[in-house]
Amino acid sequence: MKREFAVLQECLKTAGAIAKKRLGKVSYQLKARANLVTQADVACQKAILKIIQKNFPQHDFLAEENGLKNTGSPWKWVIDPIDGTTNFAHTMPHFSVSIALAYKNEIVLGGVYDVCKDELFLARKGKGATLNGKKIHVSRVNKLENALLVTGFPYVRQNRMKELLTRFKNFILSCHDIRRLGSAALDMCWVAAGRFDGYWEDCLNPWDISAGKLILEEAGGKVTDFSGKKWTRLERFGQQTLATNGLIHREMFDIIKLDR
Repeated sequence: MKREFAVLQECLKTAGAIAKKRLGKVSYQLKARANLVTQADVACQKAILKIIQKNFPQHDFLAEENGLKNTGSPWKWVIDPIDGTTNFAHTMPHFSVSIALAYKNEIVLGGVYDVCKDELFLARKGKGATLNGKKIHVSRVNKLENALLVTGFPYVRQNRMKELLTRFKNFILSCHDIRRLGSAALDMCWVAAGRFDGYWEDCLNPWDISAGKLILEEAGGKVTDFSGKKWTRLERFGQQTLATNGLIHREMFDIIKLDR
């Protein structure tokens, strides 16, 4: 998959350049409460799809901004042109381009590009994960009480605040501390790189999380749903996400069970 891997990197860098050039120069619209889209999202996605369709016209794709091609091809690109659009729209320099390639529902390539930090996370199935060309590995923290966690809150939250805040309270009373940074793709990558030890979130979409899943697993981590099961259907990726260094997975799982 050398050609696919090269195209993946071209897409990430091309979209990243567009996003960086437009940072602070675009307005945004609401797709739903707290869910934003900017002209840069659309421009980045257009550029990514142009590259993919030029190189692999037979491949399908699933992209955040109303982008879907579903002919039945076993190959499907899963694309988030800007993950962390709220950060981007408010000129907060923490957002990413996230792209994965799936073959028959299994993610085989993944890349996340942190535009402002110029950090490129890449993974190939069975080949490990890298950050700017250097191998990365999850942390060795083996107790939740010593763990630094990261999380996010779903856009649809009005009727779920008690549940969400109870879960947050249970975690913050059990771990070292928690961060909330606003890019699910980067949250996963930062667990992969050992900057965080665990991550949980729900109500995400496949484009938010597919690339990060492979990167984290190839760095030695573990990803399941909130029942402890591995993801199997691409269209359900991210609906429940528990992602860890593997060593604290059981403890985090037990905390999640408390409010279910």
